[in-house]
Amino acid sequence: MRVALATCSFLPDGNDDVRALAAALDGLGVRAEPAVWDADTDWSRYDLVVVRTTWDYTHRADEFLAWADGLPRILNPASVLRWNTDKRYLRDLADAGVPVVPTRWDPDDVPSDWPEYVVKPAVSAGSRDTARWSTAEAGAARAHLRGLRDAGRTVMVQPYLSGIDTAGEKALVFLDGEYSHAARKAPILAPGAGVQGLVVPGDGRGAVTGAVATAAELAVARRALAAVPGAPDLLYARVDLVPGPDGAPVVLELELAEPNLFLAHGDDAVGVLAKAMLARL
Repeated sequence: MRVALATCSFLPDGNDDVRALAAALDGLGVRAEPAVWDADTDWSRYDLVVVRTTWDYTHRADEFLAWADGLPRILNPASVLRWNTDKRYLRDLADAGVPVVPTRWDPDDVPSDWPEYVVKPAVSAGSRDTARWSTAEAGAARAHLRGLRDAGRTVMVQPYLSGIDTAGEKALVFLDGEYSHAARKAPILAPGAGVQGLVVPGDGRGAVTGAVATAAELAVARRALAAVPGAPDLLYARVDLVPGPDGAPVVLELELAEPNLFLAHGDDAVGVLAKAMLARL
């Protein structure tokens, strides 16, 4: 049996998680190898394609989704990738009663009622084209918003929740439908950074450490997963939570396409994921 662990051209061998997963699968008698998603590859050689570090797709989303649609067996399923690679899925979660970060979609102007806010495109990854602004920076923020709109991209504007500066983001990872582990991501967006220099090397922004999920966080994460259309078979999922205005957890993102799963922070998370893949094979 052969499995492709889909990655991108600037990470042809994947990341540490991909390499650990390939080794675990090899121990189970499954040949697994990284494969660049947009390379000239004979995908029929593989019994299963698992999307992992395809982190360059955001400016070619249609091409990426067409690739996924053309594969006979891909996880997470192509229908999930199509729904989840556009952050407008947050509207579906909100409609289902899941607490999410308040979002204004394609506004005509930047907000004047939020002291700080984040402007970003609905299709993005790794905080690309994302910036944190204050009301004092309305001119630059407005240029950012209009630049995204002029490029034909759906824009989302969210309040910057101050609890992120102390609590960071909590990423809850689910493998084979069950909660596995959590990780804390230190705050990423620096105030006044604009669209350049979001992370300053060495300043600790975006650093990942192990964490423990609270009962309240687990409850919100499970509500978010239950709201995914069609109740699909999810091999993996990551729910990113932040403290809302009242301190209760709200969903920042639900990651079902190509999230970093921080497998090193889970108790045998690599083994659990490898066995889940074997079961599907």
